[in-house]
Amino acid sequence: MWTYEKRLQYPVNITKTCPKTASLIISQFGGPDGEMAASMRYLSQRYTMPCKEVAGLLTDIGTEELAHLEIICAMIFQLTKNMNAQDAQTAGFDAYYVDHTAGIWPTAAAGVPFNACEFQSKGDAITDLFEDLAAEQKARSTYENLIRITPDPEVREPLKYLREREVVHFQRFGEALEKLKTDLDAKNFYYFNAEFDHKR
Repeated sequence: MWTYEKRLQYPVNITKTCPKTASLIISQFGGPDGEMAASMRYLSQRYTMPCKEVAGLLTDIGTEELAHLEIICAMIFQLTKNMNAQDAQTAGFDAYYVDHTAGIWPTAAAGVPFNACEFQSKGDAITDLFEDLAAEQKARSTYENLIRITPDPEVREPLKYLREREVVHFQRFGEALEKLKTDLDAKNFYYFNAEFDHKR
């Protein structure tokens, strides 16, 4: 299904250890609007999508989100690579350090571990695409927050790249929603619930 190239989609070359920054960026690994949730959301939703082209888009974007997850994990790894216990404690990264040392583990910046409640797969095409549009905007907002509080250009550049991809995904999902509505209308398929809306 996929061809895997053993390189990051965007290069990460962080030379300064900074567990404090890692403790914030980790939210885009396992947080509520992170890359793990995005990839699981789209790769789950594709199965019940009635439009083949939109299902393909969900596969493509879901796969790209896995590549983004790799970028985030590379950033966390590089930011904590030479971290010692004192560095972790000074940076407020000590609670994480106690449980995981410098291992990469999905959690939000607030300390809430990743779970499947972070993403939705409803099985209703319109509902799922609106979920996806909102998810991309929330991820964009999170990246913008990270960029605002991160002075190091070695960290900011990959974050800026990832933020731009969220914008592109939002645009693609908007186009997909319009295509889906057109396709369903052409098939005289009522994509709201006629039983409740009484429009049929």
